Amino acid sequence: GLQFTVNSSRSHQVVMVGSQAELSCRLSPPQNAQLMQVGWFRDRHSQMIYLYEDGEEHSGEGIQNYMNRTVFLKDALEEGKITLQIYNVTVFDGGQYHCFFKDGHTYEEGIVDLRVAGLDVQINVQVLNTEGFVAECTSGGWFPQAQMAWKDSSGNVIPHSSKSYSQDGVGLLHLKMTILLKNNTHGPVTCCFYNPVTGQEKRAGIVIPGECFPKKGEGGEYSLRDIISVYPEGLWM
Repeated sequence: GLQFTVNSSRSHQVVMVGSQAELSCRLSPPQNAQLMQVGWFRDRHSQMIYLYEDGEEHSGEGIQNYMNRTVFLKDALEEGKITLQIYNVTVFDGGQYHCFFKDGHTYEEGIVDLRVAGLDVQINVQVLNTEGFVAECTSGGWFPQAQMAWKDSSGNVIPHSSKSYSQDGVGLLHLKMTILLKNNTHGPVTCCFYNPVTGQEKRAGIVIPGECFPKKGEGGEYSLRDIISVYPEGLWM
């Protein structure tokens, strides 16, 4: 067979949960791949998603999850290009996808690393004592690093008392930021996240009504429902 290498469209691709991913690979130099064996698989060959050989398309046995959500585009095979479209992407779709071209004894593959970003913001409040309380904001599913801040009703940043980042198995970031607020805080306070790469912003706000606080000497945790009202997304400009 002829010699060639495989180039993938983008080594890293970030898509949002629920959107569509399009992964492409092409031969270099460009050449007709219609008579080659080509396809896509997940981490191992045993996880074949699509295999195309002798003019016939075969769907992988091992990947039920993809059956109704993927399309294998082969209309550009003459130029040596194959594309895999995945619809309604879930967090479980994140990871490495291998494309391959086999011609006789020549075998080459390319890898596309799909990262799935989903945004989820939660606020928890814990009453310390009569002096004040701790508000903790957590958010998962960011890629890459997001900017995070608590802001007061005037839009000024409230200094945080702690901040932490963790990364899950598919490389998405989970952020946590805690602030200490005094009882006389007038709400709302807002937890803001911003992803500089996708331009996405996500926020949640809380208001703290004074009469919910425990009497002197009592500590304890209150659920979100007891102590605060969360502003729905739609209220923010």
